Amino acid sequence: MTQRERMNKGLPYKCWMDGLAQDRMENKKRISEYNAMRPECQSEIRDLLKKILGRTGERAFIEAPFHCDYGYNIEVGENFFANYGFTVLDVGKVKIGDNVQIAPNVSIYTAGHPIHPDSRNSGYEYGLPVTIGNNVWIGGSSVILPNVTIGDNAVIGAGSVVVSDIPADTVAVGNPCRVIREIGEEDRKFYYKRYEFDVDDYNDFHDAFFACEKE
Repeated sequence: MTQRERMNKGLPYKCWMDGLAQDRMENKKRISEYNAMRPECQSEIRDLLKKILGRTGERAFIEAPFHCDYGYNIEVGENFFANYGFTVLDVGKVKIGDNVQIAPNVSIYTAGHPIHPDSRNSGYEYGLPVTIGNNVWIGGSSVILPNVTIGDNAVIGAGSVVVSDIPADTVAVGNPCRVIREIGEEDRKFYYKRYEFDVDDYNDFHDAFFACEKE
């Protein structure tokens, strides 16, 4: 079994062998180009993003600066948006659903190293997958660690460190991140805490981010 195959299976592997270092270098070139593109070149930015990531929906956007290891291990769905400073260590597979919003300075780490120093100094590392469902909002400066699944419609509070699975339809915060409550129908009328909407069209689905870019 090659080191690349070991990496893809979540087994201990050595990251400088079997072409993996070359893959990371090629991706660094694309990322460098992406982060240096002029902001008005929206179509070119989107085209390059599709070349970086393993799969995207028709509408996906990541604000620069963006950083990742391989790119091809990241899959995002429709209407995906990540704000400034998004970092993904995509040694393991990262699968993100539709209508997901990522706030600034969020990091997803599929990569890890052994705890014992002797094992760690051997050079072996590992990658375990991260899965994020549909309609998820990840708050700013949150960190998502390896082997975590976040369920549909969940909200992760800013500054959280997600070390274990988060169920669907919940609000979770903290370090370590824990569920504090469920999301229910009564939440629909509020835009922030107990602040109610003063408009009537808040319940209509509209891709506001991509629409405002066209104006």
